[in-house]
Amino acid sequence: MQTFTLIFLAALLLTTLTQVWLALRHTRHIRAHQHKVPDDFASQINLADHQKAADYTCSKTRAGYPGILLQAVLLLIFTLGGGLTALSGFWAEWFSDPLAHGMVLIISTFMLISIAEIPLSYYSTFVIEEKYGFNKMTPAMFFTDLIKHAVLGLLLGAPLLFCVLWLMEKMGANWWLYAWFAWIAFNLFVLAIYPTWIAPFFNKFTPLEDATLKTRIEQLLKKCGFESSGLFVMDGSRRSSHGNAYFTGFGKTKRIVFFDTLLSRLKPAEIEAVLAHELGHFKHRHVLKRIVTSFAMSLVFLWALGYLMEQSWFYEGLGVSVASVPSTAMALLLFFLVMPVFTFLFHPLSSIYSRKHEFEADAYAAQHASSDDLINALVKLYQDNAATLTPDPLHSAFYDSHPPAAIRVAHLQGQGH
Repeated sequence: MQTFTLIFLAALLLTTLTQVWLALRHTRHIRAHQHKVPDDFASQINLADHQKAADYTCSKTRAGYPGILLQAVLLLIFTLGGGLTALSGFWAEWFSDPLAHGMVLIISTFMLISIAEIPLSYYSTFVIEEKYGFNKMTPAMFFTDLIKHAVLGLLLGAPLLFCVLWLMEKMGANWWLYAWFAWIAFNLFVLAIYPTWIAPFFNKFTPLEDATLKTRIEQLLKKCGFESSGLFVMDGSRRSSHGNAYFTGFGKTKRIVFFDTLLSRLKPAEIEAVLAHELGHFKHRHVLKRIVTSFAMSLVFLWALGYLMEQSWFYEGLGVSVASVPSTAMALLLFFLVMPVFTFLFHPLSSIYSRKHEFEADAYAAQHASSDDLINALVKLYQDNAATLTPDPLHSAFYDSHPPAAIRVAHLQGQGH
């Protein structure tokens, strides 16, 4: 057995066991604290809602076990199980051109993975979300969304994939640098068209009509020096009763979006505080920083791929014969299939970086609105979304992009505004 095969199997086993262990810790910690509402929330959240959040979170966590197992099994089937070799051989009889063969090989692989995951997604939506009163989707809407995502993925992803495979074939040893520039251009293009072309493909966006609230928000935007292309309400209630708010786009395409579920639940002052938090992300240039970080990481990954695609042990260690397949498309496919296995343990670094931004945005909101209003808004959102107030600290450190409720509220209370 190849040395890299053993390394891969060890990394897969470590990642899978860590995911299961974290999930077990999470459910045990929540169950141990479900009988008492934390003191900071006792005046606003009753025990029944606290226990509902515990049940909901534990149900979602337990439902994640089959997904963890499925990911590991599919990865083994496609690599050491010979799945990619068989699929490549099948398409080789239909497509002799390396670019065309590489395209269908990669697209078909990810389509098969997506199809295998549909039952888990369906169960999550129509069993768990339905049980706790969040789901508003119908089966027809669920499958329509799947088709829309597939079509959109092909329309946007296929040209990018063709470009990258062409660069890998034609641009020599430094192809990865050219591919990086193509990746940057693609992401900026998607960011530019997302608000006006992609998002409306799934949801309806209407201008905010509440004149009083609109005036209040516009005053806040002026005070914060933020210009947008408009204030919009999204019909999030068509699919779920979960609420949120965000701003999207950049330059002249920036727009602020409120879920209709959020507007129906929060008071104007609380909505203003939530928006001030989102504006904090803008003022601290968090979106730009995350984009730059993402681009820097993608450069490292593409450089690593450029090295690995020249190494026979990379293919053979993952169960693929170098002589039987086109190296460029197979290298790209293998790299993105196995990369999560080797990067999982670095998740906490991403969470720390994201939480730092959340604390900074909260501090900004406390300066330009009311920290008490933001606390009240957050507590209502925790309650309405059945978000647990007592996550396991280690599980939260791995997965949560936002600070745990108790830490976040304590931080806001320290702002004193």
